[in-house]
Amino acid sequence: MGRLRVVHLVDDTTAGGVMRVLDHILTSHALSRDADHELRVVDRYGVLADRVRADAIVSHLAISWRMMPLVATLRAFHPRTPLVHVEHSYTEGFVAANVTHTRRFGLLLRTAFRLFDRTVAVSHAQGRWLERSGAVPTEKLKVIQSCVDLSGFRALAPVDRPVKILGAIGRLDRQKGFDTLIKAFRQINRSDLALHIYGEGAEEAHLRHLAQDDPRIRFMGFASDPLNAMEAVDAVAMPSAWEAYGLVAIEAMAAGRPLLVNPVDGLVDHVTHGAILVSEGSVDGWRRDILKLAEGTPPVQSVCTRQNHAFEEVFAASWNEVFRVLCSECRGDLTTHC
Repeated sequence: MGRLRVVHLVDDTTAGGVMRVLDHILTSHALSRDADHELRVVDRYGVLADRVRADAIVSHLAISWRMMPLVATLRAFHPRTPLVHVEHSYTEGFVAANVTHTRRFGLLLRTAFRLFDRTVAVSHAQGRWLERSGAVPTEKLKVIQSCVDLSGFRALAPVDRPVKILGAIGRLDRQKGFDTLIKAFRQINRSDLALHIYGEGAEEAHLRHLAQDDPRIRFMGFASDPLNAMEAVDAVAMPSAWEAYGLVAIEAMAAGRPLLVNPVDGLVDHVTHGAILVSEGSVDGWRRDILKLAEGTPPVQSVCTRQNHAFEEVFAASWNEVFRVLCSECRGDLTTHC
């Protein structure tokens, strides 16, 4: 099989999970063994200006009705090139929290996804929803859990002490559920506990108001170095209202930090790797489970955490298999572009 040229399309380069995953793809030695990966930024409000020269094209675009002309043009310009879409955003929880006209939204997803040869879900929970909702047929769906380089997190000393500092890491956006976390934490009458919130966003003023100058709750600003933020906390909380997967989760577990997650979307995937499911995602449920965590002694390094050592390898192997199968279906000779 000849060396592949894979072009990844993105319409939003704002710092965040999508760009971190793309950076990992572009720099992964395991993924670069058989393919050259390139990034191309496209105008989300325009159309594709010319043909993309590639053996496979991977869309990381945000699907919307406004984006449909570009997606349709992409398919029309590349009738024989394997097209893959990675769905980084939409989940069952997203729809419940944000979508009023669900039938119209379902039509959007079915219309867009049928233009691709494969749709990649970033978590098993998201994949089950995409299949169950009829958005993607089973034979066109592939689950590849998102990944970044975890080596730096594994190198951190694991927590071997009772939890004193609980960390929340992510955008200060209503999606992340930090309002629930702050309300729960303020109901805990323990001066030895602290909540450190890392991030910036539109909800910061509202969250600070909820914190009401509680000296135990600190807003740490944007975590320019996620390793430093993870090293500074004893455990991590992810009370998201919806979450396709959650990179912070695998980083926390790789670092040996106990992890509390809401029972929604892709966060449920992490339970099999050692995350603690807050079975009732309410303020009272979070209060109870934070207290349980603080009153116990977390494991230094669980078997499930150690399994993350192979996570990057599974990610790379899954993507390499997608490209191998699709390009083999496209043509037998991979030495020239489709």
